[in-house]
Amino acid sequence: MKRATRKKAAPPAERPLRTLTRDELLQRLATSLEERDGVAGAHCVHELWMRHEPPMNVERMLGLLWRAASESVPEWLPMRYVEWLPLVYEVTARFEKAGRGRSNIYLVLLDYEDSARGPYGVYVGATQYTPAARFDQHKAGIRAAGSVLKRGLEVLTGPVLHLQGLKRAQAEDIEEGLAEALRAEGLLVQGGH
Repeated sequence: MKRATRKKAAPPAERPLRTLTRDELLQRLATSLEERDGVAGAHCVHELWMRHEPPMNVERMLGLLWRAASESVPEWLPMRYVEWLPLVYEVTARFEKAGRGRSNIYLVLLDYEDSARGPYGVYVGATQYTPAARFDQHKAGIRAAGSVLKRGLEVLTGPVLHLQGLKRAQAEDIEEGLAEALRAEGLLVQGGH
């Protein structure tokens, strides 16, 4: 069996399929499923999501894409529907990188389905590790925030792709500012210290 290779594609925040109609997006998604092209399919699902496609449709498309092309789906596409993801992209776009460094901003989707505060929240952090490695550390109990250890579901990579490789001081400022901005938008936010 030939292993699918990952294609270099535009970051999701650029929304490269923005000009397509819904029907064109659905046709491209169908083609990407047939061809097992996770990158192309991810951009289709992402664009429909950003346009506020009904949740059950996005969930169905995510399931189809993950089943058809899991080896080539980019890490920035979440595995589950989150209603406020378009808002998070909008808020994170307000923050810009200046200079180069070794720190990264990361977001973790938190499970609050058992709470009146739910169903989801978000953890905002800064690290010198990759976001995925830092998430794994949290889940292993290494310098873990309790909210991520107990409720962390997955890293939300897409909204903060442009906030990687920051100077430490800037990462700390953005971590705090981003947490405050997301709270101001009504999201349940942990971290950001």
